[in-house]
Amino acid sequence: MIRAGIIGATGYAGSELVRLLLNHRDVRIVWYGSRSYIDKRFYEVYGNMFQIVEEICKDDDLNELAGQADVIFTATPQGFLAGILTEEILSRVKIVDLSADYRIKDVAVYEKWYGIEHKSPQFIEEAVYGLCEINRDRITDRTRLVANPGCYTTCSILTAYPMVKEGLIDENTLIIDAKSGTSGAGRGAKTANLFCEVNENIKAYGVACHRHTPEIEEQLGYAGNCQVTVSFTPHLVPMNRGILVTEYARLRRRADGTLPGWEEIKAVYDSYYGKEKFVRVLERGVCPETKWVEGSNYVDIGFTIDERTGRIIMMGALDNLVKGAAGQAVQNMNLLFGLPEDRGLEFVPCFP
Repeated sequence: MIRAGIIGATGYAGSELVRLLLNHRDVRIVWYGSRSYIDKRFYEVYGNMFQIVEEICKDDDLNELAGQADVIFTATPQGFLAGILTEEILSRVKIVDLSADYRIKDVAVYEKWYGIEHKSPQFIEEAVYGLCEINRDRITDRTRLVANPGCYTTCSILTAYPMVKEGLIDENTLIIDAKSGTSGAGRGAKTANLFCEVNENIKAYGVACHRHTPEIEEQLGYAGNCQVTVSFTPHLVPMNRGILVTEYARLRRRADGTLPGWEEIKAVYDSYYGKEKFVRVLERGVCPETKWVEGSNYVDIGFTIDERTGRIIMMGALDNLVKGAAGQAVQNMNLLFGLPEDRGLEFVPCFP
């Protein structure tokens, strides 16, 4: 059995990790870390775990946990892991970090967009960006540190990746309109996330300055071997779970001046994702919807070609707490320990 510890187990992503790992036949959770609920039983925080999880919540002592676990999941705010990670800890345990501390390779870019000093930049280069469908070959039993991508970035990158990789779009015309359920903002009490603020409302935030922008640009830049600049605007919508991105970009025309057709674009998407367990490329005329991926590790992708404007409209949907956080972390853990990638994630989306 893989011994797993979770730091931040009582946040939304952390509690989703608990749910997934309890159903993983190769894993035993040995540490429910929560600075806010030390010595409280986990089920007292999450009533759905009554008579399922009797363990008490512990602190966030990574040094102690490293001696008890084979893998640690850190579902914590930016700056937490970077502030305490040491070579001694990494020499004893694998870490899957759900924060952004090691996702961006340029420390100056991280510090600019997140507004904090990076305390352990020496581990940035070693960290593998854990988007399995793209970096699977780099996530092995020799990997010590995985930077687990978040919900906006996972959905945004996977939706556009084949188009950028194949040079079929002008990558610097890419506009990403993204919408998220309120769980994406975390469990902490914030006035902007209160029921009366969110219900019957939709609002943009982080306009032209959202901190996930450079991460999307960096990863798509690797795909296209070029500099990528995107316009990324997130929106908060009154639902619990889900991410929907709609992306617009100018298609590159063929030598004869014509646009690539739907079948040609579909063949490209299928060449990248046709054998992927968790990426589903939809049929012509079908648009992704958050309700068809809810509670699952699936990403649904669709697209439409706008002949009139010469643009492609690409769409993606996922569950922000599963493929956008905890599910992807479990997928990464499976790769780290040589298990089937879908182990513990075989469930279908739930509806209604």
